Amino acid sequence: MIIAPSILSLDYSEFKSQLNILNENCEYIHFDVMDGHFVPNLSFGPDIFKAFRKNSNLFMDVHLMVSDPFYFSDVFIKAGADGITFHDEALPDLESKLELINKIHDNYCKAGISIKPKTDVLSIMPLLDEVDLVLVMSVEPGYGGQAFIEDTYEKIKQLNDYRLRKNLNYKIEVDGGVNDKNAYKLKECGTDILVAGSFVFKGDLKANIDNLKALD
Repeated sequence: MIIAPSILSLDYSEFKSQLNILNENCEYIHFDVMDGHFVPNLSFGPDIFKAFRKNSNLFMDVHLMVSDPFYFSDVFIKAGADGITFHDEALPDLESKLELINKIHDNYCKAGISIKPKTDVLSIMPLLDEVDLVLVMSVEPGYGGQAFIEDTYEKIKQLNDYRLRKNLNYKIEVDGGVNDKNAYKLKECGTDILVAGSFVFKGDLKANIDNLKALD
């Protein structure tokens, strides 16, 4: 199981010390990009991202919660992203989604597709043989600290069953309300990557990461 701390919840007064703990104990950093339009909140731009890139060799997992993922994918690819995940709901048709996936791959990045809680897994089935990652939102995107939506388990099972039947290699990532109470069940359903923000950064950062790893 890969633990991907969401730095939306990082204490920026403790930037260096907390990032050092992530560098020593994690494989991924999850970086949420919000434009105030696709979701009702704003987050980080490329300059803050570059500070993380400069100080970490971890996989930079960029999640675009934006209305124009073509534009923002360019910005964060140039800033040093290792993976770019965009929302199925942000683009109008299959052709544009495939175009963006190909563009991300052409720039030597991993490409991911994400779905909101109310989006059916069936809507992304035609893309699953093209992407490296599927990000299932287990809360409504845009804010940290929300409660986990129980329907998420069934979506993960669907994605895992389809992956096994079709012999595909995409990773399944879950973001929202992840903690030590639901992590094991998420793993059992087929999750490969846990994005955790509030749970990881509240209290003892290393101990919280270790608690999630212990469930592996």
